[in-house]
Amino acid sequence: MEDKATTAKKPAFTLSAPVVIGAIAVLLVGGVAAYLTFGPKPAPPPPPVLTQEAKDYLANLKLSDVGLQAAESYINSSVVEILGKIGNTGNRSVKLVQVNCVFRNVYGQPIQRELATVVGKTGPLRTGETKSFRLAFDNAPQGWNQAMPDLVIAQIQFE
Repeated sequence: MEDKATTAKKPAFTLSAPVVIGAIAVLLVGGVAAYLTFGPKPAPPPPPVLTQEAKDYLANLKLSDVGLQAAESYINSSVVEILGKIGNTGNRSVKLVQVNCVFRNVYGQPIQRELATVVGKTGPLRTGETKSFRLAFDNAPQGWNQAMPDLVIAQIQFE
């Protein structure tokens, strides 16, 4: 007669070491991926600041021939473009000019601001020089009144 204590029941299934290690690896990789996807996001960069030096120089930067047009993009969607020129009548070279493009609704209220670079992509704007610029927006806001957005200089950096 067999003793019940000496007879051991075998489990229904067993986990081998490679299966356990593989499961832990999958959980770790999934945890890292979830953290990178849904974890804390870096703080957005601070908005540009118009220094007193830049404010004093504003009168030397002249926007001209500014116009608005719609164009078709490569994926058959509408793109709003602002074309114009910027001139430097001052005595300093400017390496960066950024503007806030303020889109308004039919009541004249601002509904979207877009920061765009007017000078800086193609080199500095030297004294006495005028350069053309093109600002393209493929995400014009709903409710926009279709009028020229306000262009407000947000930042100037000197060479």
